[in-house]
Amino acid sequence: MLQTPLNAIHRRLNAKLVDFAGYEMPIQYTSIMEEHLAVRNSVGVFDVSHMGEFEIRGPGALKFLQNITINEVATLTEGKVQYTAMCYEDGGIIDDLLLYNCGTYYMAVVNASNLKKDLEWMRTHAGSDVEISDRSAQTALLALQGPRSLDVLTKVATIPLGSMQYYRFVNSTIADIPILISRTGYTGELGFEMYFDASPEKAEKIWNLLFEAGEEFGIKPVGLGARDTLRLEMGFCLYGNDIDSTTNPLEAGLGWITKLEKQSFIGKEALVNVKTKGLKRRLMGFLLPERSIARHGYPIKGEGRMIGQVTSGSFSPVLGKAIAMGYIETDFAVPGAEAIIEIRGQEVRAQITKMPFIKK
Repeated sequence: MLQTPLNAIHRRLNAKLVDFAGYEMPIQYTSIMEEHLAVRNSVGVFDVSHMGEFEIRGPGALKFLQNITINEVATLTEGKVQYTAMCYEDGGIIDDLLLYNCGTYYMAVVNASNLKKDLEWMRTHAGSDVEISDRSAQTALLALQGPRSLDVLTKVATIPLGSMQYYRFVNSTIADIPILISRTGYTGELGFEMYFDASPEKAEKIWNLLFEAGEEFGIKPVGLGARDTLRLEMGFCLYGNDIDSTTNPLEAGLGWITKLEKQSFIGKEALVNVKTKGLKRRLMGFLLPERSIARHGYPIKGEGRMIGQVTSGSFSPVLGKAIAMGYIETDFAVPGAEAIIEIRGQEVRAQITKMPFIKK
């Protein structure tokens, strides 16, 4: 398995390490519940250095990105970040990603499990006036998330960050280490993501500085387990669970990033057709009794027949009950209505709800 620059620290902290997208990653350090609540109530740090980073350069970069992503790249001015996705011709989702306008180039941040597939797709569709470089192995990425994240980062950053708006970024330094700091994250909380050189020495230095600065706030290291429950409470999609090549962004609730008014992009014709004919299914939320955890693939029933499947499910530490996401037929996608989820052979009543599950 591949290792992030912080692997030694995870081992010293006795983290439970698992294989995730080919990387040895911490799933938890103490407990998912404790780490989840630390982020909701104060602050936590995630090592997400397994994510992929591509640099896209050249005179044709903007045109290329307009064609290959579903959002409006022309509105992405320097210093801004954009959430977007790439689709196949049939509208199926290749990956969801973040796009950064760094002035002289763009940076795309992709899911680790899709890195090779994404890179091949991009290079296949890039013209001779576009250069795509894979910087994943050279880039470390930490996510500092929670209501006290700004207080922590203010102690160590060399420039003021209090006025930074959501989905903006700046270039700065921490302990003389060049670092890109963005006001982003996948938890629904105030938070920042930090990109810098992937040497273990630099990564450990920044990690230790963050924990020194956050000690008074009870800062915690957070693993992939709590990362999943945090994003689920916010109704954020996880590639491979809630979205993939068999789902399109409109049924997944990502119509807000799907700019069908753009002149053209890969998958537009199929998505226009989907919208014209009407959605056959929708991704909805489900509230269940406390111990009724619905897992990926569990059947969802209505009127005595199967109407969909669960895509993600877990226990919500904030709500104190089980929550799930899943696709169901559009006629049944009514907030407040009831559905049946089959959990290990038992039929459990669930309430259909809009997402996010908690309001931030």
